[in-house]
Amino acid sequence: MDTNKMSPIKNMPDCEEPYPSLSDYHDYEPNLEFDDTELHQSPDALASAVDLINEIETNGVGSPVSDFTDENFEEELAEACEECFDSLLYTSYPEVDSSDKFMDIARYNIVDVKGDDALGRKVIVVYACKLPPVKEIDHGRFLRYLTDTLDKYVEQDYSLVYFHYGLSSKNKPPLKWLWQAYKAFDRKYKKNLQALYLVHPTNFLKIIFQLFKPVISVKFGRKINYINNLKELSEHIRLEQLSIPDQVKEHDRKLGGTSNAVAVEDSKPEYPTQQFGVTLNFIKDHYKEVIPPVVRQCIQHLDKPDALETEGLFRRSANVLKVKQLKENANRGEILVFDDPHEAAVLLKTFLRELKEPLLTHELYDEVMLFQSWSRDEQLRQVSILVMEKLPEDNYKILKYIINFLSKVMERADLNKMTAQNLAVVFGPNLVWSENITMSLTAIGPINMFTQFLLQHHSEIFIV
Repeated sequence: MDTNKMSPIKNMPDCEEPYPSLSDYHDYEPNLEFDDTELHQSPDALASAVDLINEIETNGVGSPVSDFTDENFEEELAEACEECFDSLLYTSYPEVDSSDKFMDIARYNIVDVKGDDALGRKVIVVYACKLPPVKEIDHGRFLRYLTDTLDKYVEQDYSLVYFHYGLSSKNKPPLKWLWQAYKAFDRKYKKNLQALYLVHPTNFLKIIFQLFKPVISVKFGRKINYINNLKELSEHIRLEQLSIPDQVKEHDRKLGGTSNAVAVEDSKPEYPTQQFGVTLNFIKDHYKEVIPPVVRQCIQHLDKPDALETEGLFRRSANVLKVKQLKENANRGEILVFDDPHEAAVLLKTFLRELKEPLLTHELYDEVMLFQSWSRDEQLRQVSILVMEKLPEDNYKILKYIINFLSKVMERADLNKMTAQNLAVVFGPNLVWSENITMSLTAIGPINMFTQFLLQHHSEIFIV
């Protein structure tokens, strides 16, 4: 046991001067991209949408309403287009009431947050099969719940997965609500949405998107991905992290998919120098050092003024092919060469997320989940005991190394916008997760709060 870990808790001395902030020398104004394509839609756009519906009614398109056998959904679409769309263009939805906990909506588990995808982007999932009958849910409140949930994550890159199976005439929201939802999700939500996966799409779903196409920006349209089966989805997101309902898996099997095998990857390392997807002990045994080389190289690249002051550091994704190549190079034990800070940031998060066991270990998961139950007076003592006494020695050293670096990121928050709270949202789910329970909205809250506390009190918890 490291004697430093057993020392009394004390404040970390100011052993070095922080880097000067660029804000000391000039006024900083972020260069924000503005996508105004939606502000220049043709005045004939909605008329074109109505023509599309009229064509569907006249000629038919396959079996566009095979999901709705007890009503003529085409007539409903046409009627909504003709009578509602003009007024809906100017309809604003009620403001989100931040004090409203939406417990009546949350209990259905329609929306969930499932960790990060392969590029470190938060994955938000919507399950149509969990929508209750129309009479049992207030769709206005449901929309406010959706925006309230997304508000916590839209400042960073994220992906949205929508499982369409299970939507029927009994639980489908009205078309008017779909339009209001699209207008409610303004640029704030669309800007950082990197991919929208529509799983098991039907002709009905495709018709809806064709209907809205005249008023959807080209840029947003490129983010839409139709996913026909779970095997296709697995190429983008690990299926085991999504908590896919059994009825969706069964539907996938009937379509000829392979959902009954949410594959467990071969645990045997491909290289003796492997760093991703293995244990910390495996890395230490080969490299003869506690801090994994990939962690050290990522942080060394990021621990420079220009990188530390990059706006959105750890929030933005990086080039898919480059990150994949960097992982391959790291697994071969090669020295890593980064083209920009986001590549190093994504690789660091990816390493933590793909560890065989999380840095804070499976054993300590339940204690982390108790964080909110601790009184303010005992939080520092409980977190210090957990980190300094219960965490394995090597895990402690690696965690300390990472947190000390993140403290430097926080010092530049005026430029990089990465406060302790924002870093906690990014790193929390990558530091600890359950061995048996998939990540969910319920778990993310206390995990993020624990991580934020760890960052804010790092000088009192970690001994120099």
